[in-house]
Amino acid sequence: MKILVTGGAGYIGSHTVVELQQQGFDVIIIDNLSNSRASVIGRIAAITGITPEFHRFDLTNRDACRTFFETHPDLGGIIHFAAFKAVGESMSTPLKYYRNNLDSLMNILEGMKESGCRNLVFSSSCTVYGQPDELPVKETSPVKEAWSPYGNTKQMSEQIIRFSAKAHNLSSIALRYFNPIGAHESALIGELPLGVPNNLVPFITQTAIGIRKELSVFGDDYNTPDGTAIRDYIHVTDLAKAHVTAINRLIRKTSEQSFEVFNLGTGHGYSVMEAIKSFESVSGRSLNYKICGRRPGDVEKVWADTSYANRELGWKAEKTLDEMMASAWKWELALSENNELH
Repeated sequence: MKILVTGGAGYIGSHTVVELQQQGFDVIIIDNLSNSRASVIGRIAAITGITPEFHRFDLTNRDACRTFFETHPDLGGIIHFAAFKAVGESMSTPLKYYRNNLDSLMNILEGMKESGCRNLVFSSSCTVYGQPDELPVKETSPVKEAWSPYGNTKQMSEQIIRFSAKAHNLSSIALRYFNPIGAHESALIGELPLGVPNNLVPFITQTAIGIRKELSVFGDDYNTPDGTAIRDYIHVTDLAKAHVTAINRLIRKTSEQSFEVFNLGTGHGYSVMEAIKSFESVSGRSLNYKICGRRPGDVEKVWADTSYANRELGWKAEKTLDEMMASAWKWELALSENNELH
């Protein structure tokens, strides 16, 4: 069965392509390479022995999308990752985020409507919850006012999918995941942002390897045990496996309604300082970091109640924080041997 993975050359997308191929799916990737590299396609092939079909174009291009769906009428499902994703950047360039993230989704949904593809897994985010009143966060927790345009695009995207699924007889799942980190055990693929990283762990590893002078810790005055923000970190391979489980649920028609939502996390919250200490422990490196002011758009603390996903999907995150950090460091060390990648 053919599965389209948008943003499949990206961080989570590439790991999901690997898991899909290893479970026998025929994968097609669309990616405009705005925050990824074409070399990732070859790295996927090195892991699985299969080179996925690859199309490079921008999903906000309606004509290009229409042409793709006209020439690919036999898709069994779509996993939609492609989107801008940096909270901080979205605060300064909100229109860029709304135009890209919403237009691309609507073009995908139009293509599904016209081509007859009925199954969609959407890459959503815990940012839809804002700063929750109660922790851990459940799928039934209120979707509160977004703290960033990025989070708002995820909220709006979910609503667009919800109504489109009902109107056009689609089956859809939104996976609200928390903070993906780590890399594939092969160290052939991992998080590789272009330019200065927006996420914590690649900034940690790039600081440890000497690419960055120091790590900025945004805020130490939060209402948390050590004053730094708390997140639920999940290994990217655990996350990728959940996407395969979700697409299988849609294909087998075991969903309970046209639009379902699942939280993907470990169910444990770790502070920024705990993440730093974990990395220092597994790598044997001391990090040069400084405390800065809070970053606009960041929430104080959030972690998942994963019981619903564990029960309904039969999926559970397995990697510990130390294992996640060790895999991220292994990936960074591999990159340092191929410094043209940085």
